[in-house]
Amino acid sequence: MKSKTLQPENSPLIKGLRFRSFAGETDYEAMCNIINAASKFDKDDNSITVDDIKHDYAHLTKSNPETDMIFAEVNNEPVAYSRVDWWQEEDPNDRIYAYFIHIVPEWREKGIEEAMMQWCESRLRSIAQNHPADSKRFFQNSSLEKKKGYNKILEAQGFKPTRYFIEMSRTLENIPEAELPEGIEARPVTKELARKVWNASVEAFRDHWGYAEPEENEFESYQSSKYFQPELWQAAWDGDEVVSSVQNYIDQDYNKKFQRKRGWTESISTRREWRKRGIARALIVRSMHMHKARGMTEVALGVDTENPSGALKLYQGLGYKKEKAGVVYRKQM
Repeated sequence: MKSKTLQPENSPLIKGLRFRSFAGETDYEAMCNIINAASKFDKDDNSITVDDIKHDYAHLTKSNPETDMIFAEVNNEPVAYSRVDWWQEEDPNDRIYAYFIHIVPEWREKGIEEAMMQWCESRLRSIAQNHPADSKRFFQNSSLEKKKGYNKILEAQGFKPTRYFIEMSRTLENIPEAELPEGIEARPVTKELARKVWNASVEAFRDHWGYAEPEENEFESYQSSKYFQPELWQAAWDGDEVVSSVQNYIDQDYNKKFQRKRGWTESISTRREWRKRGIARALIVRSMHMHKARGMTEVALGVDTENPSGALKLYQGLGYKKEKAGVVYRKQM
């Protein structure tokens, strides 16, 4: 695939700077290098690989890389890239038009971000023209709380911090005690049962901020990713009903890169009728023991700080502590 030159308005006057479109799979390595250079500078502990990018881009649904990506090059060397996407939230019925910018540290805050933002928002407005005017429309961008320079640019462009998420971790020493309530049973998750457990978690997450109905291929994408490890999951049942689960995984790429032994206790969910009974707490404790038995020395998770079910308080009570904070920025279209 041959790329074409793109011309965002208000491009900075930088010798050798060129904006272009996606050039196909040959761009994956450069994309990976940009992400990893940025993550290293930001101390963001990212372990993405070219295979991860290839997998993710094979399962895009509402974003077409050929028309929805922009790259910045200086003297033919890729230094930044961005992609736009969109989705419909369920409650409230908002339509979200999102984009991100990955940029290497040495070319930050020189006007490249603003030019790419202009291009992305123009592209998203074009996409929005084909959508019914039946809901509020928001541009969305995500950042880290500590990325002061980028956050300042976002705010200068009219974005406001809307939601905060934090990554938390704890060691696997002194694991607390917790038992499932009477009548609730934990059972191993086979690959045949994984879809049923996943469906139950989707139902549980309907109450969460930003929920959007999953695309038809979302489970297929998850199932073919390195994060799909149902043999590590913990699931609680009430008869034939899946009522709660923790979709654990171990990221071997992450552990190898950062010389850690970390397991992830993620996608923690409990369906509404079974909340406030200690089920999630018991499954997380079971997950800790499982990870420790597999040689892990710590566990981690991410959480919405305003989660309506009180997840943050639960995790703090289990000994998880904040490592870093992410911010979701929005502005109305």
